[in-house]
Amino acid sequence: MRSSTGQVPVGARPAGIARKPGRAALGPRDVGRAGEDLAAAWYEARGYEVLARNWRCREGELDLIARSGGLVVFCEVKARSSAAFGLPAEAVGPLKQARLRRLAALWFADRSRSSSGRASGGRARFDVVSVLAGQVEVIEAAF
Repeated sequence: MRSSTGQVPVGARPAGIARKPGRAALGPRDVGRAGEDLAAAWYEARGYEVLARNWRCREGELDLIARSGGLVVFCEVKARSSAAFGLPAEAVGPLKQARLRRLAALWFADRSRSSSGRASGGRARFDVVSVLAGQVEVIEAAF
């Protein structure tokens, strides 16, 4: 397991994430969306191609799917504005990990049925991105 961090100015917001008028702080959905934007930017800065964001099926959602060569990375993004309820990555326990594995298998099956077939097969890795108060930590091969 390898962890990488990146500093982002506290209160910084990726492009397209505007603060709602009259609100002093980001709401939970805004924090989550901003965290996903930061995670996608982290992967793209390191040469990964983002294949999908918020891929959904009946069984659930995958936050971010990226590719580098023959490696497909399934990334769970957890973002919080404070550690009052624990660190973001602590929210990805065994049940969530099992669900993400099942969703990844469904994503691969869906891609194998599609005409492109660009990302079918190959190796898979599961990362967890933790965003807390503007700091990004990527835990590669988290499970």
